[in-house]
Amino acid sequence: MRFDVLTLFPDLIENYFKFSIMKRAVENGLIELNTVNFRDFTHDKHRRVDDTPYGGGAGMVLMAPPIFEAYNSIEKLDNFEFIMLTPQGEKFNHKLSLELSEKKQLIFLCGHYEGFDERIRLGLNPREVSLGDYILTGGELGALCIMDSVSRHIKGVLNKEDSSLKDSFSDDLEGLLEHSQYTKPREYLGMKVPEVLLSGNHLEIEKFKNKDRKLRTQKRRPDLLN
Repeated sequence: MRFDVLTLFPDLIENYFKFSIMKRAVENGLIELNTVNFRDFTHDKHRRVDDTPYGGGAGMVLMAPPIFEAYNSIEKLDNFEFIMLTPQGEKFNHKLSLELSEKKQLIFLCGHYEGFDERIRLGLNPREVSLGDYILTGGELGALCIMDSVSRHIKGVLNKEDSSLKDSFSDDLEGLLEHSQYTKPREYLGMKVPEVLLSGNHLEIEKFKNKDRKLRTQKRRPDLLN
């Protein structure tokens, strides 16, 4: 999987890939990261990427020319998706994460300020994606969340091949939340690990986990059951 990120702050993206699972994935050649600062594609001495909106209004709008040139500078693989991070886009979820993991290349456009010149949408036709119904300062956090989530589905990224299959929302769990987890010590501040998890009876343990998944989903995310 190759990630290309159009951003005004490449360090925000690159630093995340220097730690933990993402770092190992890059070192093992499972993921390739490329950042493109679209400020490098301006042609004025001030290197401006934004300007005031026609028709008036608060804030500044990202200009089309630098973003078009930055996007066109990226080598496209034969199976890629171009994603614009925007609160107007479709909501990112587990299903979309799986779908995107089938691509060879994901290109992200991270915005700032009041938004994008509409001609970016019209001319480049990105897939618009949102993390949820709230506003962030920029698209970098959204891009990082998506890249992290998608990476978990790439074979070899996780130490245990079935780890992603046991996550909340996975098809293996029929879209339910993950069951409660415990580790040592057996008792802490009067709170004990359920006896069934210590029994060694794998059938009963699996029954407990399945029941716990349904109860947790019903209590915390009843919309998933519907």
